[in-house]
Amino acid sequence: MIYGAMKVSLGGSLKLAFRPWVEGIENIPLQGPAILASNHLSFSDSFFLPAVLDRKITFIAKAEYFTSPGVKGMLTAAFFKGVGQLPVDRSGARGAGEAAINSALKVLERGELFGIYPEGTRSPDGRLYRGKPGGLARVALLSGAPVIPVAMIDTEKIQPPGKVVPKLMRPGIRIGRPLDFTRYLGMENDRFIHRSVTDQVMYEIMRLSGQEYVDIYATAAKRRLAEAEKASADKAGDRRGSTRRPRPPR
Repeated sequence: MIYGAMKVSLGGSLKLAFRPWVEGIENIPLQGPAILASNHLSFSDSFFLPAVLDRKITFIAKAEYFTSPGVKGMLTAAFFKGVGQLPVDRSGARGAGEAAINSALKVLERGELFGIYPEGTRSPDGRLYRGKPGGLARVALLSGAPVIPVAMIDTEKIQPPGKVVPKLMRPGIRIGRPLDFTRYLGMENDRFIHRSVTDQVMYEIMRLSGQEYVDIYATAAKRRLAEAEKASADKAGDRRGSTRRPRPPR
């Protein structure tokens, strides 16, 4: 009920204000389970894609959205719970990954749509990064559900990281043809198959989005950027310190 209400109110408002264009909507099955694997450019991705689909889609969302303190945290948690999103612990805690996979499988067993961002986090610079194989591939192989590649276009320009008020412009969504991985039945524990499945999906997302592909994980790229920013700030601080004139002795 809450998802339906949010779909009408928020989804309708998004479509009216931003007028997102969509290609390949016919690739979404009218019924039955499917996995929608998308690139991740902005926080708003999880709003625009459900807004243009007739069917409900359940994403996994980082656990911090459900546990943040204060009034804002409470409202955020209520929103994500209300629209049926699943919390996932990205800290590497033991059993967290399995719990997320089991939750995804339950969604697919009910014949619903499950959404996942194979990069694991938002792109720091608009490029497409290496997909993490543990989640997407295992869910696809254990469920037998088709994987539908999705490309979000220009959403990072609407709401860059850290920006609260979105910019009014028209984003796009390209939906590719379903990918069938049932040929790997019984090989769901083979990590080489996991990588093969994930790379095939990422290739299709790259083809649909036109993004430059970077063969490292987005988390590693973010860490490098943070280290470079810190080094630059430290260097600037050193320069400011070296230009100060020494005080004359008393």
